[in-house]
Amino acid sequence: MAEAPEVRIEPPKVEVYEDAYVKLRKRVLEWAQSKTGAKHSYLDVLLAAPDLLHLLYRLMLDPDVRGADKAKLAGAFAYFVTPVDLIAEAFVGPIGYLDDVALAAFVLSQIIRHNPEAVERNWAGDQNVIALIERILARAEVMLGPRVWKLLKRRAQRDDN
Repeated sequence: MAEAPEVRIEPPKVEVYEDAYVKLRKRVLEWAQSKTGAKHSYLDVLLAAPDLLHLLYRLMLDPDVRGADKAKLAGAFAYFVTPVDLIAEAFVGPIGYLDDVALAAFVLSQIIRHNPEAVERNWAGDQNVIALIERILARAEVMLGPRVWKLLKRRAQRDDN
């Protein structure tokens, strides 16, 4: 049986990544310091957003990550930086990143099954990345509601084909 050709996914240009990362980090931190953010029950999840975006990008560059997995990562990265998604940040503020974080965690959990070393090696956060992803996935349906969570997982699986 012939092996499938390697899929090459080009990550976004560094300027696009840095701009998205810096904007996201600034927005989430400002919100977290506000009266509303400081009291929010999903503050810990939202504070992970910049680090998860960074991880998606780094894994797209990692030569040890399979091409099919890079396609999933690219889809999750694009969803993160696109202003229009299931919960639009433009309308609800940083709370709108909950779906982005949940989708990233879902895709990253699939990457972990194939290559946990690459995920850990590219993680820049200050907590255990695998435990963080498991925590996010355990709370995703409650955070987003069953309908939105199901739509996100279906989207990620569609990107898988």
